[in-house]
Amino acid sequence: MPNLKEIRSRITSVGSTMQITSAMKMVSAAKLKRAQDAIVEMRPYANKLTELLVNISSSLDSSEGGDYSEQREGGKVLLVPITSNRGLCGGFNSNIIKTTKNLIEKHNNVDILSIGKKSTEYFSKNGQNLISSHDELFSELTFENSSKIAESLISMFLSKKYDKIKIIYNQFKNAATQLVIEENYLPVDQNTNQEENQQNLDYLFEPEKKEIIKDLIPKSLKIQLFKAVLDSHASEHGARMTAMHKATDNAGELKRELTLTYNKARQAAITGEILEIVGGAEALNG
Repeated sequence: MPNLKEIRSRITSVGSTMQITSAMKMVSAAKLKRAQDAIVEMRPYANKLTELLVNISSSLDSSEGGDYSEQREGGKVLLVPITSNRGLCGGFNSNIIKTTKNLIEKHNNVDILSIGKKSTEYFSKNGQNLISSHDELFSELTFENSSKIAESLISMFLSKKYDKIKIIYNQFKNAATQLVIEENYLPVDQNTNQEENQQNLDYLFEPEKKEIIKDLIPKSLKIQLFKAVLDSHASEHGARMTAMHKATDNAGELKRELTLTYNKARQAAITGEILEIVGGAEALNG
């Protein structure tokens, strides 16, 4: 059994850890509120714009923007994992990395464009072809900054450098739940088989369809990436808040166990000292 000094030192150490994890939990809770509001406000607009894009793209030819929905067999795949720049958020980053690794195994020719330091560090150390990283995006998370990445992705697809681009990110459901999403970014999906969408394909275009499509598709793709980044940002703070809450509870439980052990050891030490005194007194009387 460790001595009283060692136990006191551990109790102090656990108490300090509790203060840190509790502070991190409160900071993440405050940031989560802002991040949650941002994604909740963005999601309906992004979903409706994507639905509109899917419906229109099903009737496109190459001269009207069909290059964005061109299906190419085989070819080169670009994966875009979105992680955080910091850890201490449970399985938030490891789930993305694991899903990305599974996708790498399914495709023969894969490159990585990383958003977030955790994925950048992992794939650069494990020999993957990391073409670029955009870890600075979370330092100033704006639509303009994410649009630059989206423009780069669109350019690489249209130039046929890559035949398929996928985004892997955590979708925010609530503070305790995040869903790992594998989203096809390019080519644009053509949802022509769903009967319920057929009635939505008859649009009146003003100005001409070609002009609208030219602006609509890039804008929709930029919104799609920005939504994914906002989802990941909110999920990160939710995961960190939950992880720090559990860590604080575990530290509290450990502190209670150490305090009980300390009291037992202290009681045993006092009892031993009393027995020594009583034994010494009896020896003198004898």
